[in-house]
Amino acid sequence: MKLFRLIDRFQRFTRSFGPDRGKPSGVLLLNCGGLGDTILFSHVLPKFMALANEGETVTVLMRKDGAKTSFLFPKSVSTLSVDFKQLRHPGYRKQIRSQLYQANYRLVVHTDFLRHPDLDEALVAATNAPESAAMEPRSWPKYDKALKQNRTLYQRIYESGPPLKDKILRWKDFANWLCGTDSPAPKVQTPTDRLPEPAVKSGTLVLIHPFSAVKLKQSPVALYEKIIGTLPEGTDIRLTGAPGDLDDNPDYRPLLDLAGVTFDSSTFEGILPVLRAADLVISVDTAMMHLAVAVATPTLCLASAAYVGEIVPYAPETTPANVRFLYQTMPCEGCLGDCSLPPDQGMYHCVARLSEEAVLAAVREMLES
Repeated sequence: MKLFRLIDRFQRFTRSFGPDRGKPSGVLLLNCGGLGDTILFSHVLPKFMALANEGETVTVLMRKDGAKTSFLFPKSVSTLSVDFKQLRHPGYRKQIRSQLYQANYRLVVHTDFLRHPDLDEALVAATNAPESAAMEPRSWPKYDKALKQNRTLYQRIYESGPPLKDKILRWKDFANWLCGTDSPAPKVQTPTDRLPEPAVKSGTLVLIHPFSAVKLKQSPVALYEKIIGTLPEGTDIRLTGAPGDLDDNPDYRPLLDLAGVTFDSSTFEGILPVLRAADLVISVDTAMMHLAVAVATPTLCLASAAYVGEIVPYAPETTPANVRFLYQTMPCEGCLGDCSLPPDQGMYHCVARLSEEAVLAAVREMLES
C-alpha cells in the first residue's frame, strides 16, 4: 500500500495545477463501518446534515457491505457505495478517485474514529475539497505513522475523547462541534415515516437471530433450544440470517426441526415488515439487533462484553424502552474483540458465562409485558 500512498499524493499534487472545476458545492460524509455502524449512524446523520448550505446535497460514502442498511437514511440524502476490497486494484481505485474529484464537494467530513490511511483516507485526498474535517483517529500501531502524515488532509481535527466511548455519543459530540451547537443525543429509533407498514400476523411472532460474523459471539444451540421450549404453544418462530449462515453454522440446523420454527433469509430491508410485526426479537449483538431496536420492536440482545462502553449496551440517554441487553460483566470487558482469553467451547468467555436462567426469565417477561 506504500506505492498507492505515493501515487495518491502525486495525483493530488498534480491536480492542484489542473483546470478550474468551478464553484465547489455539496457535503460528503465518509462513514465506512459495517452494517451495524450504518444503522447507528442513521440516528445521528440529521445532525451532520445541518452542515449543508441551502440548496446543497449531502452525500454519504460507505463501504459496499455497510450500504445494505442505508435505507434508514433520510430520503434527501444521496449515497455512494465503494467496494473497499476493489480499492486495492489500480483501475477501480482510479475510477472512484476520479468520480470523487469531479464531484467537486465544498466540504468533506470523515465521521469515523477508526480510519485506514490507504483506503478511506485516500478517498478524502481524492476529493481535493477546500474544506475538510475529521476526528483525531483511534490509534492503530501498524498505521499510526501514516495516519499522522494524513493530518494534512483536514483543516479541522476534533479531539473526541478516550479510546473507549459510546459510538453515538462520539458522533453527536463531533457534529455539535462542527455545527457550533449543543443538541442532545438521539434515541436509537427510526421515524416511522421511513418504514413500511408491519406485516399481518396471526398469533405470537418471535424472531431469533443467533448468527454473527464473529462466531465467538454466538451463544450455543442448547440455549436456543431452551428458549424455543419456553415460548407459548403455536408461536411462529423464525430463525433469521443470511442465505449462507446455516451452511456456515450447520450445528444450528436442528433448530428447524423444532415445532413452529422456520428459516427466513430475507434482506435487511425485506424483513422490515415482519420485524415490525414481531412480538419479540432475540439476537446476538449484530446488525439485526440494531435494526430491531431502531424499528421499535421489543428486542432482547444476548451480548458479549467485548464492546461494552462503545456499542452495547447503548448509552442510557440513547436507549429506547424496547430493548434489553444481557451480558456477563468481565474484568476485561471493552476489549473491542481483542480477547486476551482462549475461547471457551468456541465462544468468548463472557458469552459462555451468560446466565441461562437470566435469558429465559427475560424472554418470558418481555413476552408477557
